[in-house]
Amino acid sequence: MPYIGRTVRVMVLLIGIGGLPGIVNAEPLKHGEALPGTASAKPATVQTADANNRIYQMLDFSDEQEKTFAEKGLIDAPDILELKDAEGRVVWSQKAYDFLHDNAPPTANPSLWRNAQLNHLYGLFEVQEGIYQVRGYDMANLTLVKSDNGWIVFDVLMSEECSRAAMQLVEKNLGRRPVKAVVISHPHVDHFGGIKGVMTEEEAADPSLSIQEQLASGKIPVIVPKDFETYAIGENIYAGAAMGRRAGYQYGTLIEKGKQGSLSIGIGMGQSLGTISYITPTYEVANTGEKITIDGIKMEFQMTPGTEAPVEMNTWFPQYRALWMAENCTGTLHNLYTLRGAQVRDGNDWAKFLLEATVRYGEEVQVVFQSHNWPHWGNQAIRSYFENTAAVYKYINDQTLRYINQGYTSDEISNMIALSEAMQKVWYTRPYYGTVAHNSKAVYQKYMGWYDANPVHLNPLTPSDRAKKFVEYLGDKNEVLRKAKRDFARGEYRWVAEITNVLVFENPANTEARNLCADALEQLGYQAESGTWRNVYLSGAYELRNGANKDTGKVASGSRNVQKNMSVRMMLDYLGILIDGQAAQSKDLRINLQVTDTGEKYFIHLYRGTLLCYRDTQDQNAVATLTCPRKAVFTLLTGDVDAMQKAIEVTGDRSVLQRLTENIVTLRPFFNIVEP
Repeated sequence: MPYIGRTVRVMVLLIGIGGLPGIVNAEPLKHGEALPGTASAKPATVQTADANNRIYQMLDFSDEQEKTFAEKGLIDAPDILELKDAEGRVVWSQKAYDFLHDNAPPTANPSLWRNAQLNHLYGLFEVQEGIYQVRGYDMANLTLVKSDNGWIVFDVLMSEECSRAAMQLVEKNLGRRPVKAVVISHPHVDHFGGIKGVMTEEEAADPSLSIQEQLASGKIPVIVPKDFETYAIGENIYAGAAMGRRAGYQYGTLIEKGKQGSLSIGIGMGQSLGTISYITPTYEVANTGEKITIDGIKMEFQMTPGTEAPVEMNTWFPQYRALWMAENCTGTLHNLYTLRGAQVRDGNDWAKFLLEATVRYGEEVQVVFQSHNWPHWGNQAIRSYFENTAAVYKYINDQTLRYINQGYTSDEISNMIALSEAMQKVWYTRPYYGTVAHNSKAVYQKYMGWYDANPVHLNPLTPSDRAKKFVEYLGDKNEVLRKAKRDFARGEYRWVAEITNVLVFENPANTEARNLCADALEQLGYQAESGTWRNVYLSGAYELRNGANKDTGKVASGSRNVQKNMSVRMMLDYLGILIDGQAAQSKDLRINLQVTDTGEKYFIHLYRGTLLCYRDTQDQNAVATLTCPRKAVFTLLTGDVDAMQKAIEVTGDRSVLQRLTENIVTLRPFFNIVEP
């Protein structure tokens, strides 16, 4: 495949990345001057500019191996990439990052700035003949393997609009070919939400058939690791409202892109805001070593549960000597705990599976590619890539446990632990996404939980009540602010943010405390090497100055598409989560449920504020029986009695639908975070 050639846009950008950048002549705030107390963004202080300049001495910016890999194989890229939904709303934009052509300003960690420049290299790339990726069209990559008569598509991005545009770029350059199969490596929404931009629900194969029968049917198998749907739906629904709110902080959807705003998140430029879709998988891979041949392409799967996701799988292509690493090896230190909220990952297992991949495929592999960032080529480079990445996760796991067994607490360990000097200089394990500090907290949480064994912390007051007592003991709030301003001038931003946030929780109307807390968080964001830490700090600063975001245009849409694919048991579990237990504590409501299309039967007991669901049984004392297909059960979650009555047949007490659902709470998608 001849390359069409990179665009002028990319050529200019690469000039900005290459070589050792000079120290930027910035105009930071003078020492002690950064205290205007206004609700506006500030430039970098002297301390922040100095901290960021020290990164140039710490890391070897003349090492351009990652840049070489990031730009390799470019076939085509539009000069301007900005995608919109049907209403004209921008859901993804690389145009917003055009400022990255400049050198790093004092308001950005230069290491993160370099990562952002590499993630700004978007377009269609050839990994090797027969394997292609569209990168930079969403948080993740869309990957295609050319089969005899079509494409096998790996991970389909987060939004329909993004995956559809990615496929259009592929068709423009490589021709139109049918999709023969879709493989989704793990159950995170940025890997499955764009599936309807690649295929329709009607094109999906029949999941009751064997994989060979699915392939022979002419329909499209959707292949996933075992228990994919349980985690894809469960993680995104049960705590979905809170995760969505926190994801806004992690991915910087609330803040503008720019030199003082959001940059890369380490595994991409951020989160798209388009339409999330879902198609039920048709085949689950259960075991390492399982082989499937699809339209002439041989694939062998390696299961990696408990790593980047509860279930995940890598894929080996022996014909290409190429290894798809899902999100297990992504050119950055990843998360053992992700800031949006998620189950803690196992650092020891993560390392183990990377070493297992080396044993299984390390002698033959010539290229490794994954769902984020760029591929790595060359057998020796790949073996080092695996070993270094495994070593980082194992080190954080082992050293945290060593400190735990010496009696140190989570906060103490996160301030003590550091990688070896040699490991700190490896570009592809730098903390652009996860960090050593918060990953060590994840290990602590996994083994020890939230309690640090100090009885004082066993049952503390609420943050607001504690703040009121702090202020009562501290005395004059103006004196506290005076000292906080003095410490801000010294560059003690972590402490200033903490103490001023106490004042905010004591009195959210304390404008001076809000603004000073925002100023401190902002400087912490400017210094952060992790893109997610930067976004979290800057999002907190934004909300202290402007209040909590209420703009639904700042979040992705289409979560109902995922919710409606819940199993009956999941829907009932979620109904229990939505019910206000205190308001329903006096109820004793016994109901039978019969699901016509799945044959399931449940006895549902709303008892003392708890919804108990007994499967495969009916209760002879039930006040009513509900009969409906699976999708109609979803109406119970809406609280819409009219919709329920139209969709569900009720035998017995006709008031039971209202009585069951009248204590459903409305979830708050924009709850406060940095104030009570």
